[in-house]
Amino acid sequence: MALFRGINVGGNNMLPMKDLAALLAALGLEEVRTYIQSGNVVFTAAGTATSLAGRIGAAVERGCGFRPQLLLLRAPELARALAANPFPEAAAQPQLLHLWFLAARPGKGAEAALQALASAGERFVLRGKVLYLHAPQGIGRSKLAARAERALGVGATARNWRTCTTLLSMTRPEEARGAVPRG
Repeated sequence: MALFRGINVGGNNMLPMKDLAALLAALGLEEVRTYIQSGNVVFTAAGTATSLAGRIGAAVERGCGFRPQLLLLRAPELARALAANPFPEAAAQPQLLHLWFLAARPGKGAEAALQALASAGERFVLRGKVLYLHAPQGIGRSKLAARAERALGVGATARNWRTCTTLLSMTRPEEARGAVPRG
């Protein structure tokens, strides 16, 4: 699956999901399905994440005039991230629980930098290449959410709990378990 960052936000980098799905299908990706307008795409494909990300980015740039940031995840990676949720009680309000998927593991000072940004009541856990944030006052009010990527020092894209669980439900069960070695 591909998680695009910064498309269809504030009238910039506009890319209708119907057009994105057609573009990805033209690249040979199979079973292409999108979820909401913010650039969430589930598909199957052969190839490495690096190769696929490069092909997808180049195709969007040719077709739309901008090169989007995107992060590719395999269904088992998303399933593991959901299973490792340190705040299971927060899933009852999915708009307040966010997962940041990181392009790489952050450096040693990342947790301290995040802690300095956290407001009273906010909780976060950094596990490998996933940052979990429960922001009970709302993600829009969170200084940690607004500055997380800078504090982490690595590229990242965030999705709320509902989006993550929906994306996983859009994959085949055998893919989520890792039984099928595809995209």
